[in-house]
Amino acid sequence: MGQLRKDPITGRWIIIAPEEDRDPCKFIVRKHTKKGGTCPFCEGHENMTPPEIFAFRKNGTTANTPGWQVRVVSNKFPALRIEGGLDKQGIGIYDLMNGIGAHEVIIETPDHYKEICDLDSAHIELVIKAYYQRYVDLQGDSRFKYIIIFRNYGLDAGASLEHPHSQLIALPVVPKRVKEELKGAKQYFDYRGRCVFCDIIAQELEEKKRIVTENESFLAFNPFTPRFPFETWIMPREHCSDFGHYAQSKDKKSVRELAKILKEVLLRIKLTLGDPSYNFILHSSPLRQKEMEDYHWHIEIMPRLMGIAGFEWGSGFYINPTAPEKAAECLRDVKI
Repeated sequence: MGQLRKDPITGRWIIIAPEEDRDPCKFIVRKHTKKGGTCPFCEGHENMTPPEIFAFRKNGTTANTPGWQVRVVSNKFPALRIEGGLDKQGIGIYDLMNGIGAHEVIIETPDHYKEICDLDSAHIELVIKAYYQRYVDLQGDSRFKYIIIFRNYGLDAGASLEHPHSQLIALPVVPKRVKEELKGAKQYFDYRGRCVFCDIIAQELEEKKRIVTENESFLAFNPFTPRFPFETWIMPREHCSDFGHYAQSKDKKSVRELAKILKEVLLRIKLTLGDPSYNFILHSSPLRQKEMEDYHWHIEIMPRLMGIAGFEWGSGFYINPTAPEKAAECLRDVKI
């Protein structure tokens, strides 16, 4: 029999409905075949992108030329643009404002054919440091209220270009999904006097059923109420609400351990599930907030193994055919 499980953060209900005749680790995934060709993100094609905003480069090289390791540029077709004012308006019951924000692309490697889990940990550290550099720079703009960093891998996850890259969007509002987390976390803290994310970490470490991997600074686990099969979260053990503050205040070892655990989790997902498409999202507190006792920054990774249908759209429930305990077991057992 399946189970209804309630998310302790948002209050959302999830249906865990295992299919008895199906291996919980087996899904049909679309194969990724990189065609190559003329790619604007490849080294030597720097003139095909907007001007470089930030980069980690080899000594002696200059902006918008070869010799970079990680490169950040504006999105050529941005969802939001940085120029102008918000010009908030009300038209009857409707609110609107100009599409002000920032939309940037973090090109993770010059190598078109290497994915992030194929890179060495030292290179992934540079990717994380690029996230931090852009996060800190953009939070100085008072128009922006939230920065979301995300990665779409594969066609089923919405990737439009093959070359390994992440994206960053600075928003003039806090997204609804984040507001739900913030509201639920505050309610939990007001009732119990503790951070719900810290309590989740403590319980996962005690039960050990849903842990995928861990190191001194981070824990990777399949949450008790996953919306999607093999949904995996990475969370710092030490409480911190703001990603930018964490990356600034922690020693190099913590960033190195984040790079290592991110590489390992993505590699385990790739080997276990046959290289599925996935979305990777970094959730942090809203910008320019003091350290929040009730919130905890984290990364959510969601393999795209099945679609969302009418019931999910209409009810807000999610039906997941793979229990997180079984998903974590599959991910732990794969040889890497």
